Amino acid sequence: MTFTYDGSFEGLLSVIFETYRLKTVATAIVPTEEWQGSLFETPLAVATNEAWADRVKKGILKKGGKKSLRLLEHCFLSEFPEVGKLIYDFVQKIMDSPKDISDNYGDDTVLKLHQIKKKIGREVHRMHAFVRFQRTQDDIYYAVIEPDFNVLPLLPDHFEKRYPAQQWLIYDSRRRYGIYYDQQQTEFVSFANDHALQYRQLPADMMAEQEVAYQVLWKSYFDSVNIKERKNPKLHLQHVPRRYWKYLSEKREQF
Repeated sequence: MTFTYDGSFEGLLSVIFETYRLKTVATAIVPTEEWQGSLFETPLAVATNEAWADRVKKGILKKGGKKSLRLLEHCFLSEFPEVGKLIYDFVQKIMDSPKDISDNYGDDTVLKLHQIKKKIGREVHRMHAFVRFQRTQDDIYYAVIEPDFNVLPLLPDHFEKRYPAQQWLIYDSRRRYGIYYDQQQTEFVSFANDHALQYRQLPADMMAEQEVAYQVLWKSYFDSVNIKERKNPKLHLQHVPRRYWKYLSEKREQF
């Protein structure tokens, strides 16, 4: 049977609970907006049920501990089409196993999940390295990102510790939501009209008075410390892939 859900992690766990309640097997689990109609199949739509999701979480914690739940939460952020079914298969296996299987790399499902988690970890590390803030006239430090995976929920802890005395907003222009820190706490935010938030380089009239000068100074410093004779483009691209250059002020030709 094919199941559809609202695209949230709790929605996916609600589907898993429903398969147990109905004593059936899920052949596919697809977010509602990604379902492509079929003449031969009508999916069962499952509404998110927080109580159901909580019971599945407790089951995962009991059988595999926080490590297993964190593995599934991180992998879910990949947005891969197959990730819902992988998580469902993992939950089935961990519930049926007398011992924790979360590190059993001989199991194909476990191996695939760890491979996905590794990709998520690399993307988070790159966001830590490549986010560039621009100071606005409202004294908010703003950065726009467009990561390969939905890693925004994994970023607050790092940036709260790194910039505790500043107000900042990191906005995911692909998924159209952001995280805002007000020097006290971080919250998820979205905007009805986010046109102005799509700028990787803010217009001059939106930036603080000295921001352009700071960016020019940073690019000048970046250029001055480069040693032409030691350039290694292949190694540079390995550490700073070209798709991330759009975030970097030092890679822009002009301001």
